[in-house]
Amino acid sequence: MALGRTYSVALVGLNGYIVEVEADIGQTLPAFVILGLPDAALNEAKERIRSAAKNSGIPLSRRKITANLIPASLPKRGSGFDLAVTMAVLRAANDIRPTERTVFIAELGLDGRLRPVRGILPAVMAAVQAGYADVVVAQANLAEASLVPGADVRGYRTLARLAFDFGADPQELALDFDPEDEADHADASAGLLTVPDMADVSGQGDARRALEVAAAGAHHLLLTGPPGAGKTMLAERLPGLLPDLADKEAMEVTAIHSLCGLPSSAVQLLRRPPFENPHHSATAAAIIGGGSGLPRPGAASRAHRGVLFLDEAPEYERRVLDALRQPLESGELVIHRSAGTAAYPARFQLVLAANPCPCGKASGKGLDCTCSPMMRRRYLARMSGPLLDRVDIQLQVERVSLADFGQAGSEEDTASVAQRVGEARRRQAERLISLGLETNSQVPGRILRGELRLPAAATRILDHSLERGVLTARGYDRVLRLAWTVADLAHRERPDTNDIGQALSLRQAASAAA
Repeated sequence: MALGRTYSVALVGLNGYIVEVEADIGQTLPAFVILGLPDAALNEAKERIRSAAKNSGIPLSRRKITANLIPASLPKRGSGFDLAVTMAVLRAANDIRPTERTVFIAELGLDGRLRPVRGILPAVMAAVQAGYADVVVAQANLAEASLVPGADVRGYRTLARLAFDFGADPQELALDFDPEDEADHADASAGLLTVPDMADVSGQGDARRALEVAAAGAHHLLLTGPPGAGKTMLAERLPGLLPDLADKEAMEVTAIHSLCGLPSSAVQLLRRPPFENPHHSATAAAIIGGGSGLPRPGAASRAHRGVLFLDEAPEYERRVLDALRQPLESGELVIHRSAGTAAYPARFQLVLAANPCPCGKASGKGLDCTCSPMMRRRYLARMSGPLLDRVDIQLQVERVSLADFGQAGSEEDTASVAQRVGEARRRQAERLISLGLETNSQVPGRILRGELRLPAAATRILDHSLERGVLTARGYDRVLRLAWTVADLAHRERPDTNDIGQALSLRQAASAAA
C-alpha cells in the first residue's frame, strides 16, 4: 500500500508551523499509533477517526496504521489534526486521490461531522505565509478562515462529502447525511463594540481632557479619586475615542480572539479596539497568560491594540501589576513554561483606577477618612514606583459638584472628541512615518533628544524638575511625549513652553508622590 501524506498547522502562541502528516498501513495485527509528540486530545483522535470514517462509509483498514507528524520534536496540541490524519490514512489505503499541498484543519465528530476548532485564523495565516494556500476547514470555520488574504479556503460539513471531492467511491459514502450548518448562529454584528458616550459624563473637565490626550497619543493613564467620582465611566469611554484599526492591526486582534475562541472573531475582522476589564481577583495567568502546557493568552494580549482597564488597581496582587512592566515597554509578552515558550503581542493602553485610601474617603480635606497614614501608604504602595513611572498621565479626579449636574447635556459627545483625536493621530503618523513609528507614546528617548529635540528655553521647566529629582529620566521622556501630543491636538508643529507645562501637570500625582 502507498504512503499517505497531508499537511496541517501546529500553533505555538500566535506562530503557526506547517506539520507534515504521514500515514503508513502495515501488514501486522490491527493497531493505530500516532507519533510526533501528540498531546492527550490528539492521542484520543484514533477512536474519533475510526468512528467518523466508519459512519461516513469509508472504514479504515483493519491492519496496523501508523501516523507520523513531522517535525517530531514540535509538540502537537488539540483536535485540529483529526482531519489531516484521516485524509493521510485514506490516501495510504488508496481510498482517495493524492491531496497535493492541501492543508486540513478540523476536528471530527463520531458521526463524521467536521467540527470547528479554535485559532483557525492564525493557523490559516501561517499556512499562507508558508506557501500552502489551499486550505480545508469545517464549514463553521469557513467565514473566519476566509478573512486571510491569499487563502483558497473550502468548508465542509462532513467527512463523506470531503472524501467524495477527493475521489472516494460515491457508492459507499454516506452522502445523504447533511447536518445543520453550525455557522448559521454567527451574528455579523458580533464584532461590533458598543461604547458608552462621553456626553454621559457630567463635569470632570480635567479628566475629560486627560482622556482625550491619552487617546490622541496612546498614553497610559492613572485615575485616582474617591468612589463615585466617575473613574470607571471615563475609562469605559476611552475605546470610543480611539480610531478604527488598520488592516494589519485588525488581523492581529482577530487572530488573538480566534485563538481564545471568542465568538466576535467568527465572521469579520475586528475593526474596533478591544476593551478588557478583568476583576481584581484575577490571577497572573488570567491577566498575563499561562496555564498548563503551552501558555495561553491572557487579558493583556486580548487587549492588544485596545484598552486594558484595571479598576481598583491596588486590590490586585502586586506581582500581577509588576508583571505588566514588560509589555508596557516592549508591546509583547513572552511566557516561558516547561512545555514551551509562547510569544503574544500586547501593545495596549493601560488604564488604572484607584481610590485614595482603603475606605476611599481621603479626598479633599479627608475629614471622614478612617484610615491611618500607614494604611494609606501601604494601600497605594501596591502600585510600585517602577510601574507608575511607566504611566504617562496620572490625574487626581475630584467629586462631581452640584453645578456640574445642572449642566447635564452640555458636554461634548464621543464623536466630537474622537474627531480631534483622529486629526492628532494623523499628524503623528505624518511626522513619525519615516522613523517607523505610529504614535507619540512609542517614540524612544534618543529620538526625543535627537531628531525631535526641543529648544532649551522650552524644556527649562522640565530640566529643573529632573535636576530636583521630581522626575526620573524615564518620566522626563514621557512628559516630552505628552507635550508632543498636546501640541498635535492644538495643531502646532512643535511643543512650546505652555504645552510642556500642561504635560507636566498631567503627571501631577507622580510629582506629588515625589
